[in-house]
Amino acid sequence: MTYQFEEILETIRMTAVEHFDIRTVTLGINLRDCADRDVDVVCQKIYEKITRVAENHVSTAREIETRFGISIANKRISVTPISIAFDNFKKDDYVKIAKTLDRAAEKVGVDFLGGFGALIQKGLTNGERELIAAIPQALSETKRVCSSINVATTKAGINMDAVNLMSRQIKETARLSADAGSVGCAKLVVFCNVPEDNPFVAGAFHGVSEPETVLNVGISGPGVVLQAIKEAGRVDFGQLAEIIKKVTFKITRAGELIGRKVAESLNVSFGIVDISLAPTPAEGDSIADILEAMGLESVGAPGTTAALALLNDAVKKGGLMASSYVGGMSGAFIPVSEDAGMIRAVQKGHLSLEKLEAMTSVCSVGLDMIAVPGDTPEETIAAIIADECAIGITNDKTTAVRIIPVFNKKVGEIVEYGGLLGSAPIMEVRNLSAKEFVSRGGRIPAPVRSLTN
Repeated sequence: MTYQFEEILETIRMTAVEHFDIRTVTLGINLRDCADRDVDVVCQKIYEKITRVAENHVSTAREIETRFGISIANKRISVTPISIAFDNFKKDDYVKIAKTLDRAAEKVGVDFLGGFGALIQKGLTNGERELIAAIPQALSETKRVCSSINVATTKAGINMDAVNLMSRQIKETARLSADAGSVGCAKLVVFCNVPEDNPFVAGAFHGVSEPETVLNVGISGPGVVLQAIKEAGRVDFGQLAEIIKKVTFKITRAGELIGRKVAESLNVSFGIVDISLAPTPAEGDSIADILEAMGLESVGAPGTTAALALLNDAVKKGGLMASSYVGGMSGAFIPVSEDAGMIRAVQKGHLSLEKLEAMTSVCSVGLDMIAVPGDTPEETIAAIIADECAIGITNDKTTAVRIIPVFNKKVGEIVEYGGLLGSAPIMEVRNLSAKEFVSRGGRIPAPVRSLTN
């Protein structure tokens, strides 16, 4: 990769004025070689390996930040899905492993560690059932551990037994962390078509096809795109798409440069750059603001889904031109609590759960950081997950649900999390039962488009 002087100056401006940063450099670590029949031996091996391999992860990232003048907001770790590496344990053993992961993450100085999860789109092993039973306690008794569970793929269909099981675990996680705004659920995401190289939490894990260690980078840049759209003025949609593509090209180039330098310094493989536009609660760093800059009165207005589709497509095209190693989820995230513009739209009554679901058909992921009343029935949560999975398998894309039934909160109230998690307005959920539907269980068959061989 070679850089022109003008390109460097543009990157400096994006960093200083337009909130550009590298959202995360995530070090993936294989844990399959830590297997043993004794959980105490496993915990010892896990702690030793993570603290050894990731010992210099944070300090190296900080040194690269200083050298290039581009902030790296988060330094994280992902590990092999724990149910794959350690399938022979019981619930209490998995809780002990989660606490070991938390201690190791604290030791090396990362903010989150992803991988306490399972891939159960076609069914569950005995070990996977035990791990899922451990999730509420594991997430409520640790600070840094995140969990992702894949319950559907285009090839397999939707495992509704797994969907129902996860809806119960979400409710229990919310209950056990009720004193902290049910924040345990902010570290738990249910996926369809989960990618193995996603650097963003809570969905990050080190896929089974990944090398021993790998460095994946997730960029940011909503503020950069917003400023470019404002400066462009009233151009037509084709021109607008070109503007977004060009600015995404620039931030992807910067992101890959930083990722490769961190990987080189750590002597690990460079994996991918995830070109997702990831918002924060800071003003001017919002996906909602981008959509409104296109001409919408507010996110949630007619035209919102079309605007998001244009944004997502242009981001992908610009990123793909900039790098041959684009991966993860790549596009635009629309988490409610982490986006100041989304929060504003919900509070004004402009953005509903149903409109958000429609938007997820064209964006990177799905219903993300959605706070709902704590008394929302688990069957309703299961149905929401099923709807997102249906969008995913039908469109052959990643979708996900990170929903927080906040105990002791009602529609219109706010739960404060702080930091990147922001503040979540409690959203209304339709008071219509899906119990008879979701209780059928079994597997919703894969769609026709799955037959690609």
